[in-house]
Amino acid sequence: MSRTYRISPSLLSADFTRLGEEVQDVISAGADWIHFDVMDNHYVPNLTFGPMICKALKPLCKKADGTPVPIDVHLMVQPVDALAAAFAEAGADLISFHPDASTHVHRSVQAIRAAGCQAGLVFNPGTPLDVLDWMIEDIDLVLIMSVNPGFGGQAFIDSALRKIEDVRRRIDASGKDIRLEVDGGIKTDNIARVAAAGADTFVAGSAIFGQKDYAGVIGAMRKALG
Repeated sequence: MSRTYRISPSLLSADFTRLGEEVQDVISAGADWIHFDVMDNHYVPNLTFGPMICKALKPLCKKADGTPVPIDVHLMVQPVDALAAAFAEAGADLISFHPDASTHVHRSVQAIRAAGCQAGLVFNPGTPLDVLDWMIEDIDLVLIMSVNPGFGGQAFIDSALRKIEDVRRRIDASGKDIRLEVDGGIKTDNIARVAAAGADTFVAGSAIFGQKDYAGVIGAMRKALG
């Protein structure tokens, strides 16, 4: 079955001194989504950006013809609900969170969707997928971490491929249109393997923002995806 692939560059690796330009440049280069890695120095040992940055960048998240480019927010925070609500108000289109960071996973998903956003669950390399069996009917996206969360520029953990395959089987069995996103160590030379395992959406940070030619990298990724 053919899939529509999405490439979601992570702003974690962008030049923060010119963030607006970076967003415009990467969209011009062919980005499908813009990925926000939101870290709180509590759930993960790092601190990044909050809803005000999302709100400021929202008007820039569109293609030259005016087509909106979705803002894909990955919350690495605990607790989840208050910040999810703030990002929804700031203009996020998709909001994903870690089940172990929420006291009531189903309630958090309901709140995100009630705010008008698509909701996703995120699974770390060592996190089991059990909760997915109870939530798959209510979510729009599953994000598999192929590195441990908290820092950019890490190497891809190969065991994530097995988890991606497992999630793909569950999604296909559900019959639902659920995105399967992967974040961590995605590069031109491994994106095809990740897609073969079942992923359809790819977060890439330093692999794109760390290069001089954004369009060249995104184009090479699309070519590798076939």
